[in-house]
Amino acid sequence: MGKSTLPLLFVFLLHVSASWAASDPLFNTISQCVSAQAKLQSGEVSKILVAKDSPSYTSVLQNYIRNARFNTSATPKPVIIVTPTAESHVSAAVVCAKKSRIQIRIRSGGHDYEGVSYVSDVAFIIIDMFNLRSIDIDLKTQTAWVQTGATLGELYYSISQKSNTLGFPAGVCPTVGVGGHISGGGYGFLIRKFGLTTDNVVNAKIVDVQGRILDRKSMGEDLFWAIRGGGGASFGVILSFQIRLVTLPPTISVFRLERYLEENATDIVVKYQQVAPTTDENLFMRMLVQPVDSKVKKGEKTVRITIIAEFQGDANTLVALLGKEFPELGLKKGDIAEMSWIQSVLWWNQIPNGTAPSVLLERNVNDADFVRRKSDYLKTPIPRAGLESLWTKIVAIGKPGLVFNPYGGKMNQIPPTATPFAHRAGFLFKIQHSITWSEPGPEEEQLHTSEIRQLHNALTPYVSQNPRSAYLNYRDFDIGISQKGTYEEGKVYGEKYFNQNFDRLVQVKTEVDPENFFRNQQSIPTRSKA
Repeated sequence: MGKSTLPLLFVFLLHVSASWAASDPLFNTISQCVSAQAKLQSGEVSKILVAKDSPSYTSVLQNYIRNARFNTSATPKPVIIVTPTAESHVSAAVVCAKKSRIQIRIRSGGHDYEGVSYVSDVAFIIIDMFNLRSIDIDLKTQTAWVQTGATLGELYYSISQKSNTLGFPAGVCPTVGVGGHISGGGYGFLIRKFGLTTDNVVNAKIVDVQGRILDRKSMGEDLFWAIRGGGGASFGVILSFQIRLVTLPPTISVFRLERYLEENATDIVVKYQQVAPTTDENLFMRMLVQPVDSKVKKGEKTVRITIIAEFQGDANTLVALLGKEFPELGLKKGDIAEMSWIQSVLWWNQIPNGTAPSVLLERNVNDADFVRRKSDYLKTPIPRAGLESLWTKIVAIGKPGLVFNPYGGKMNQIPPTATPFAHRAGFLFKIQHSITWSEPGPEEEQLHTSEIRQLHNALTPYVSQNPRSAYLNYRDFDIGISQKGTYEEGKVYGEKYFNQNFDRLVQVKTEVDPENFFRNQQSIPTRSKA
């Protein structure tokens, strides 16, 4: 089937949704309530409500499942999917779900690693924001209003069509949804220059538990603080963010270098840990650590180090900088490519040079591997002996790898209480533990989950402690979940994600959602039991 026929088929299937759901009492109740709240005709409401027995239900549900672990017949499914096309539809859905005493999940791009935005162990409705994707850029103020159903790729493309000098500091993956990315903190290759994604938010619009649509002024500074790194889904449904765009140089330099243990990889990692968080804030150097087949000893495994970097400036300046600070890397001008910011976005995604930026508009729906992720933070470098021990364990475990993302620069200048994201000065690196597989089945999941847990355990002596800090957008149920919605349950994972900011988040939550309607397996709890 050609791409051009899909939107027409989708609209047709949504049109017939109501007739398929005529025998469902809950659907009828929600449908009538949404119609009344949003002042819609019956034909209009059928376009935004998708019942479980609708022919479009499966495709709508699966389109934004970005982790195949949660795309199985055993995965709990929503009783209704709401696909709003106007802000009033979101408000109506919240009011009507609350009246019906049914939980909601809010899906922006579907990249939550534990499926929190579209899975629940109790009856639930999904509010799927994919239709709310408008992007309004104001070059005069260098700001943009972005609806939370937009993707990062759509945002980057829109900026590039308006300006050759402006950009935005957010994540690498173009299909990530704006809503979850920003509300959970968000970061990318501009983090050391401009801070987190959420550090560059100046306003927002949210639907609260009463169905009111609030902006920064009407929601108040406490709630505005909470949704910039504390996770929006604990407090309401975020409709849009107003972001501050940043000015970038015309020339950006990038490089990718690999080294194996059989070369001088350990020496490079020792020096990398000193340089990456302290060097010029215009330079971001990510490091991958992966078990691979040895090129020297056939049939044996080794560890490969890959440094992937972006510098806000030209190649000559970068070569001089690292020649002085990091000579062990042996960077030469021939290793570097110079390009524009929007071209660098494509480069990070390994999209061939010369590809039109419009490729960023592709959403690649219903496309997912099986993935598990974990996170850690380094406050002191891992010593050489520790690295050598770690290499042995990585080779023995066999599949999962690590991604080191350096902090420093702007991150050191922003107080840890400025937003809920507390990992600022004193934190050298965020580490992502990563494993991806393609074979379905519980045995495969059990095997690879065990592997990534082993790697997580291997890092224990070297990472932050009391609490062992974690990153909200690398969602991980192993660090704790909430079953009863209590403060005590929430504190277990909340202090890992938010450190000293957890109790302030609880205070805001208790004020704006005292009955704990907006909740999930790792939401912010209220002070009293839900």
